[in-house]
Amino acid sequence: MRIDVPEGKDPITYVWGEMVPVIGGAAANFSMKVYSDSTLGLREFEAARLRIAQINGCIFCQDWRTERDGEKVEPTFADAVENWRTTEAFDVRTRLAAEYAERYAVDHHGLDDDFWSRMSAAYEQREIVELSMCLGSWLAFGRLNRVLGLDTACVLPNH
Repeated sequence: MRIDVPEGKDPITYVWGEMVPVIGGAAANFSMKVYSDSTLGLREFEAARLRIAQINGCIFCQDWRTERDGEKVEPTFADAVENWRTTEAFDVRTRLAAEYAERYAVDHHGLDDDFWSRMSAAYEQREIVELSMCLGSWLAFGRLNRVLGLDTACVLPNH
């Protein structure tokens, strides 16, 4: 870890909650809302989330699988996400979610008219905004946890 955490303290709770309680609390609330209130389909949600996790290198985020109503994506899903361009496991929306995540994280200036035309054909504008906010959350907080070395100690509060 890059941050000194007192003996016996949970690293995530200490860094997010005690070191910067106002900002950390707001960030934690935003992060949890992404999971609790998203209306995106599970496969689209997980494709985007996992692609950001793979790019960030966040160990916890790569191991995590979102569960909804007792359902999770299949065990081979992370491999399909890594190979989103060629996998046969994805429909158009899921493939676009993985593509958007990657481009959002590493080439946001390259999101051209062709991409937005494909995205708008598959997603409603409200869904594009929601997915964009989810991507922002995962990119920022997953990267923060990875950069500070917290990703090996990360546990989401109600999971």
